[in-house]
Amino acid sequence: MSAFASAAITIRPADLADIPTIIQLAEATWEPTYRFIISKEQIDYMYRVIYTPTSLQRQMTDDQHTFLLLFAEDQPVGFASFSRLPGTHNVFKLHKIYVLPSHQGQKLGQHLVTAVEAAARTAGGQALELNVNRHNPALAFYEHQGFTRNREEDIPIGPFWMNDYIMRKELH
Repeated sequence: MSAFASAAITIRPADLADIPTIIQLAEATWEPTYRFIISKEQIDYMYRVIYTPTSLQRQMTDDQHTFLLLFAEDQPVGFASFSRLPGTHNVFKLHKIYVLPSHQGQKLGQHLVTAVEAAARTAGGQALELNVNRHNPALAFYEHQGFTRNREEDIPIGPFWMNDYIMRKELH
């Protein structure tokens, strides 16, 4: 996959050496993203499950998630991860997309979505899906990017529930 660059924005694939950077970005984005949607206890639990170095390494290796890092002015300001949806040949899933609160509203998330779509298309993807909490203000962002609400899903995570929409975008 080639790196994407525009003006002072660069997007490149991450590798295992980038795990500390991903954790740093997650620490700065996770709580502000979810504090008005789910409880602090659920935020803390989910963060501990998803963003340990061991968990991220497993996601990159065993689960075959591709991580992309977004840089503005050579500083890491966001990331995304995606993979082929298990059991499919042409559907990909956007697992994560986060931009630092200080850099939101600058179309950087749009650049990440575009980079994920391009990579999925290159790998034969015909559709991209994602989960988003039904109360997440990011719903409007995803709809603006061309995703539509496909179905609802309630997913247990430890003692908590994720009450999500599954959103889908056809890749043409």
